[in-house]
Amino acid sequence: MWLAAFLGQQLTYSDALAIRFLYEGVPVLELDELLSAQLLPRQVREASVKMGGRLIEIGTEVFPSPELSAYRALVSGGRAAGHQPLAFGVVARSLGVPRAEATAAYLFAAVTSLTQNAVRAIPLGQNAGQRVLRNAHDAVAAAVERAARLTLGDFGAVSPGLEISQMRHERQRARMFMS
Repeated sequence: MWLAAFLGQQLTYSDALAIRFLYEGVPVLELDELLSAQLLPRQVREASVKMGGRLIEIGTEVFPSPELSAYRALVSGGRAAGHQPLAFGVVARSLGVPRAEATAAYLFAAVTSLTQNAVRAIPLGQNAGQRVLRNAHDAVAAAVERAARLTLGDFGAVSPGLEISQMRHERQRARMFMS
């Protein structure tokens, strides 16, 4: 239930849209600023930047491109935060990965990461985790299709209840995972 809401809301209306608009030519700096502004829960925003920064570093070494170097320069110069979906999108686009496939890969990787956390933390169990991932395929495909129909005005339209829960999580006495 929570995973479906997270995928259908937060990941679709922020990360998937960021990748889509990057592919459509919206400047990476503009998208970076939008992500920083709309990721209200501090923990989510910091995780996006931390993982994005790491992806920029790895991408620069493994898949160097002028576009990634330019984004890296914006981040290192303090003009951009370096969000994960943008780093992923820049690398994927520079490698010639089609937009829909790049978006689906990003979303499925996010779902996989969250499921792996649940397998360890709940404990959910490996078999149940695999069933979650199998069932996520249709939801990821639907999220990619939905993001293709949204407008820039839809960017960041996330359920307030989801964000409030994320903000409460930041202040819990004990947490197992940053994201």
